[in-house]
Amino acid sequence: MNTNVKSRGAENFDLREILLKNRKLNLSARAKFFESFINKLKDNEEHQHFRIIDSPASREVKVWDEYSKVFRKMIMFGSNNYLDMANNSYVIEKTKKYLDIYGAGMAGPPVLNGYTKIHKELEQRIAAFKGSEDALIFSSGYSANLGIAQSILTQNDLLYCDEFCHASFTDGLKQNNINPIKFEHNNTHQLKDLLENKSNGFQDRFIAIEGVYSMNGDIAPMDEIIKLKNKYNGIVILDDAHGTGVLGKTGRGTCEEFNLEGKIDIIMGTFSKAFGMAGGFVASSNEIINYMRYFARSYMFSAAMPNSTIASLLACLDILENDNERINDLKINIKYAEQKLRSIGFDINANTPIIPISVPAYMNIRKMARDLQKMNIFVNSIEFPAVPVSKQCFRISLMSSHTKDDIDMLAEAFATLWHKYSLKDN
Repeated sequence: MNTNVKSRGAENFDLREILLKNRKLNLSARAKFFESFINKLKDNEEHQHFRIIDSPASREVKVWDEYSKVFRKMIMFGSNNYLDMANNSYVIEKTKKYLDIYGAGMAGPPVLNGYTKIHKELEQRIAAFKGSEDALIFSSGYSANLGIAQSILTQNDLLYCDEFCHASFTDGLKQNNINPIKFEHNNTHQLKDLLENKSNGFQDRFIAIEGVYSMNGDIAPMDEIIKLKNKYNGIVILDDAHGTGVLGKTGRGTCEEFNLEGKIDIIMGTFSKAFGMAGGFVASSNEIINYMRYFARSYMFSAAMPNSTIASLLACLDILENDNERINDLKINIKYAEQKLRSIGFDINANTPIIPISVPAYMNIRKMARDLQKMNIFVNSIEFPAVPVSKQCFRISLMSSHTKDDIDMLAEAFATLWHKYSLKDN
């Protein structure tokens, strides 16, 4: 691909510059300044966020085009609904059935208001699914990571953290005044050196990693991580949000992929990815989970997840535990997409459904995103602050239900875009 650098035009004004300017303004001025920025993007047809979807979440969605004022049928390549279970008929029917039995919600936190037996069933089944003794259900993956930082980590511990760990985890660390020792992404040699050099004056030594990293789509070297954990008596915190339902023969995640089930101390995950729903969980020993029930503030002070969502998640578990077809189809699509994108010149090595396409600085990613929508392709454009300014990209998210024709259409769209935006400044 042509990577000749061209100067950035005013239309490529990025959010880093917005944030720097915001520091000098009061709230009213900040809000007005940001509104003018968003309005300028809309005037240029470069605003592709918060798109309104008027259909169930699946491989094809109906999306409102705010510029042409029509609904578009688009192929969804921007969803974490990897196994296409969000609109599954079995899931919907089980949800309706349990709604009749338990009603819609609990209207308060479990610690005081209690929770239903299907909440408890989900905890037990998730624990078994992850090879742990027990599990705790949170209202979101974000709150699950906050809960770990609030209840598990202290300022007397040492925390070694991959530099690409999720924002929710780093936010939890900041709230709890935990200063992590960061190591380069997936660099186990550097982690080993850090573990050897920092050995005194602490209570516990934690290693925080992700199974599948949400922006890159790459996998943590769990076999090497577990060796370091054992050698240096560490405690591993694994964020398996994007690995759950994707990796391993039966979709149990990163631990199954590496034959390490039951050997990871604390596993965090979400229900908003392969499960296609909402919520999060932490799976660990009985003692740690019971401790978190009383000390994870994001759990204690949040209402129990809606009964309808719990019912949907139990149905998703039924599917995962009894049918590997979706997981196999997803893996086939990953390899086919890798082949197609490599055939048009992209250096792709895909092992997960997350495939980033780096966009050179001279290409206007916002205009490219608009062109993709006109081609009826739904893909997310990723800019700062989600990634560093120099790392803007499109993030393709594959689903088990995508057809070869869908993936061919995606590849052709990217080939067209790269030809168009490599020739001239748009």
